[in-house]
Amino acid sequence: MKYNPDIIKSNRKTVSLEIRPDGKLTVRAPQRMTYKEIEAFVNSKSEWIEKTLEKYRNIPENSEPEYTAAELEEFTRLAKAVIPQRVIFFADMMGVTYNKISIRHPKTMWGSCSSKGNLSFSCLLTQMPPEILDSVVVHELSHRKHMNHSKEFYAEILRVMPDYYERERWLKKNGVYYSRRLPR
Repeated sequence: MKYNPDIIKSNRKTVSLEIRPDGKLTVRAPQRMTYKEIEAFVNSKSEWIEKTLEKYRNIPENSEPEYTAAELEEFTRLAKAVIPQRVIFFADMMGVTYNKISIRHPKTMWGSCSSKGNLSFSCLLTQMPPEILDSVVVHELSHRKHMNHSKEFYAEILRVMPDYYERERWLKKNGVYYSRRLPR
C-alpha cells in the first residue's frame, strides 16, 4: 500500500481515515473488511490524503513548546466550567437532548457524539475564540438529529449558525497550531 497506514479493526460499521499533523495515517475499519478493501478505500482517498499531507508540510516548524501537564489540567478545568454551559444553551435552542459530557485532549478530534448521546470535547477549544468552541458544540449537537454528515445535518447546523462554514475554515486552518503542542 502506497501510504502504509496503521490499520485498526473494531466492531464498527464504517471505515474512517485519519491523518495526524506528523503525517501518520490511520485507518479504522470494521472487522469484516479485508485488507484489499481497505487498500481500495485508501487509494480512493488519495487526492484528499495528498492535499492534507501538503497542508501539514506547509506549516512552519513549531517553535512553541508542548503544553505542560499543568497547562492541560488548567485547560480541562476551564473546559469543564465553560463547555457544559454552551451545550445546555445550544441543546435548548436546537431542541435536542444528550447524555453525558466528557472533556479530553485528543490529538485529532475537536468533538464527538456517540449514538447514545454522549458528547466529548477537546479541552483545547477553550484556548480558541469562543465562536469556534460554539461551532464545535453545534456540530456535535446536530448529530443528535442526524448521525452522519448529510445535507440535512449541515442544514441543521446552518439553521442555528449561518456562518458555520467560516468558523469551520478557521478551525481547519488554525487548529493544528493548538493540537501539535500536545505532548507526544
